[in-house]
Amino acid sequence: MESLPMTTKYLSCKSSSSSSSAVLAKFNHFRVIGQVGFAPLWRRRSGRGCLRLRASVSGDTIGGSQDGPSAVEDDKEKKGLILGTERDGSGSVIGFHLIPQSGEVGVSGVNDSFKDITTNSVEEAVDIEGEEKAQTRVTHNIVFVTAEAAPYSKTDKNFASAVDLDCCIKIYCFEGVQEVGFYHEYRAGVDWVFVDHPSYHRPGNPYGDKYGAFGDNQFRFTLLGHAACEAPLVLPLGGFTYGEKCLFLVNDWHASLVPVLLAGKYRPYGVYKDARSILVIHNLSHQGVEPALTYKNLGLPPEWYEAVEWVFPTWARAHALDTGQAVNLLKGAIVTADRLLTVSQGYAWEITTDEGGYGLHGLLSSRKSVLNGITNGIDVAEWDPSSDEHIACNYSVKNLRDKVQCKIDLQKELGLPIRPDCPLIGFIGRLDYQKGIDLIRLATPEIMEDDVQFVMLGSGNPQYEDWMRETESVYKDKFRGWVGFNVPISHKITAGCDILLMPSRFEPCGLNQLYAMRYGTVPVVHGTGGLKDTVQNFNPYAQEGSGEGTGWAFSPLTKESMLVALKNAALTYRDYKPSWEGLMKRGMQRNCTWENAAIQYEQVFEWARFDPPYVN
Repeated sequence: MESLPMTTKYLSCKSSSSSSSAVLAKFNHFRVIGQVGFAPLWRRRSGRGCLRLRASVSGDTIGGSQDGPSAVEDDKEKKGLILGTERDGSGSVIGFHLIPQSGEVGVSGVNDSFKDITTNSVEEAVDIEGEEKAQTRVTHNIVFVTAEAAPYSKTDKNFASAVDLDCCIKIYCFEGVQEVGFYHEYRAGVDWVFVDHPSYHRPGNPYGDKYGAFGDNQFRFTLLGHAACEAPLVLPLGGFTYGEKCLFLVNDWHASLVPVLLAGKYRPYGVYKDARSILVIHNLSHQGVEPALTYKNLGLPPEWYEAVEWVFPTWARAHALDTGQAVNLLKGAIVTADRLLTVSQGYAWEITTDEGGYGLHGLLSSRKSVLNGITNGIDVAEWDPSSDEHIACNYSVKNLRDKVQCKIDLQKELGLPIRPDCPLIGFIGRLDYQKGIDLIRLATPEIMEDDVQFVMLGSGNPQYEDWMRETESVYKDKFRGWVGFNVPISHKITAGCDILLMPSRFEPCGLNQLYAMRYGTVPVVHGTGGLKDTVQNFNPYAQEGSGEGTGWAFSPLTKESMLVALKNAALTYRDYKPSWEGLMKRGMQRNCTWENAAIQYEQVFEWARFDPPYVN
């Protein structure tokens, strides 16, 4: 996890981005607007006029709090509604409902399916002043565990509002006792909890620095996993602990110890017996593999070794006496999590194949019945051409003519000839093998033969950084390479270019193609993973000649097929303006919000409750 202004790691929920070095796990909470429940994930409102609960009902306690219903009733709204309790024949509390002070029941009671606060239907939520709000639905306490999350990972100053909870816990791992603390911020309807330990106080991002990955990452992320399991039990957030009835959403190998701990450390002793866990795989190529002898460091019972055991094939071993034995944290989560998710449907299929499974395809295929893919959403407020403060001229799908001003501004800033009618190709991303930079490098002489301009923004492999500088000196009037990363420039390129090139070898989801389409910039991508899911191939003959599609998804991944797609894009831009405008508009009108993804996540949350939790 990462640190507060020189401190912490965290737990959280929104879309992630990198920087800092702590661990984030974000806690959701209940929200009442006219009935017991909380607004579905990513659809919270400001909370004005709301009563907030933070846990499920079990007997006379709420989410592990010893205060019971009275603590909630003390905080009830004073604008005409009061909180009433619903009890069964024995007098045990089975639900809550809001009623007018006159005594007339305002909403139906809530039953106790799943032994958690749930409802069998979705009702239109209305606040106490009668203003219509989003539909609410009672679900579960959700704990997001991740190594990074926006906006906290972007800069340390974002931690300024986090408060030390003055609650330290002891974690038994790495053959000793480790002590971690917690910081907390309640923001936008969510409890953000940051785990603090000296190992998180260092320069770099959550995983490493300019010299590579941190050598003690297994230690750092083992602490995160243990802390994430303890936090719902011990931290009084808003006066209540979250308690045991949680749904853990764990992200990648950094948080993968959580489902293994639930199954091996807690459930055998009756703790978290009703909890569930969902593993979200963002990139299967990173698995948290370490030597087998490090198993003793993880704080797991000896008999659980097989859950994380990993044996390298003979060809991958260092020498003839190497047994290939190792521990693989991501593999452990795949085995023990109740459900598995990836960040696109295409990637969910690819990881079950020989080529895309990185040695785990057999295991993932065996769990295909609980494996789903949900395409990420994007922040449509940050990435909005009609209000973007970084670009020269704002525009929209109803006013496309002003986009050319962004192109002219970009050409001026980068010192390219001002040519509004020349197709401008852009690339934004890491300069590494995964992103297909070697393919771009190989094809650049032929790309430059066409009447186009090409702009690249990125950093990574020093060899590719040097190549970008050299190419700029060779093609002074046609190519610009910006080494590094710059947020305003990334927005300017996204708005100013006509075509965005993404020849990634694999791409679990991809965000740049989503940003590009929202800005009317047409993507040319390799048809893999989330790129294939989100970019529909252009067909000029569909819809009675009006066309369909949002870009070009080429395959196979060869220089030739990439060049054909780029030439088709440039030709369409120059000679078929109505078709090009159709491509732009369809991309800009595509639904890429988190609202769309949230509905699918909620369905998976419900599925996770259908079956009993994993037991050995």
